[in-house]
Amino acid sequence: MSWTWDPTLYAGSAAHYVVGRVPYPPSVASALVNAVPLDGRQRLLDVGCGPGSLTLLLAPHVAEAIGVDADGDMLVEAARLGARLPNVRWVRLRAEELPADLPAVDVVTFAQSFHWMDRPRVAAAVRRMLRPGGALVHVGATTHEGIEPHGDLPFPRPPRESVARLVEGYLGPVRRAGQGVLPSGTGGGEDDVFRAAGFSGPSRFEVEGRVVERSVEEVASSVYSLSSSAPHLFGARVAAFDAELRALLVDASDEGRFSEQMRSITLSLWR
Repeated sequence: MSWTWDPTLYAGSAAHYVVGRVPYPPSVASALVNAVPLDGRQRLLDVGCGPGSLTLLLAPHVAEAIGVDADGDMLVEAARLGARLPNVRWVRLRAEELPADLPAVDVVTFAQSFHWMDRPRVAAAVRRMLRPGGALVHVGATTHEGIEPHGDLPFPRPPRESVARLVEGYLGPVRRAGQGVLPSGTGGGEDDVFRAAGFSGPSRFEVEGRVVERSVEEVASSVYSLSSSAPHLFGARVAAFDAELRALLVDASDEGRFSEQMRSITLSLWR
């Protein structure tokens, strides 16, 4: 049986997403300002915006930013974080509902979100929403955890393998996602999907990864920020899991601090 989306995919994860995901660095905005380019006159549509991680970073560089997401709790967090930005609005809908009643846009972004969607349908929809000369940006990133570091780190790395074993002990070996499972993960081949929808490109830009410092709370939240270990999946055992998770993290660092080398971020620009 193939996996189908359902509203519980990130149930309970929104607040953890804000704490547990490493923010996109300002250099992402700088790269897009130069590459798109953005000069404060554009309208941006961020599809699958979550708590506005990318939307709010780019909002100061456009006339209007619209973030859409299917998870209402994510949008609550987005609205809280963006309360002082008058040019941002949030719309709760699935990407498959686009264009809904939204206006034409100059830039469409997908940041760690496109893989959850009916990709051919969504790509075709946003293609029709783009004004002439508009651009689509696909952001390839991993913000919940780091990679093998390039050198020594100031603090220990989070014990990710031990955490994965702990999650598996509670939820089983098959990756969970909402009410279903994803034994093989989500699909790839985004380039083929965009080309089939009529986009040309891509032009690719790399934003170098950086070393970040993380607390026990941030690492714990990074676990809950994942669809495969969202809080609701643990049911009545969530408190027991949380106690074991935090004990594991405390034991892994005498100072309660961790370091992670984040991987580079790929910005793929399509026209």
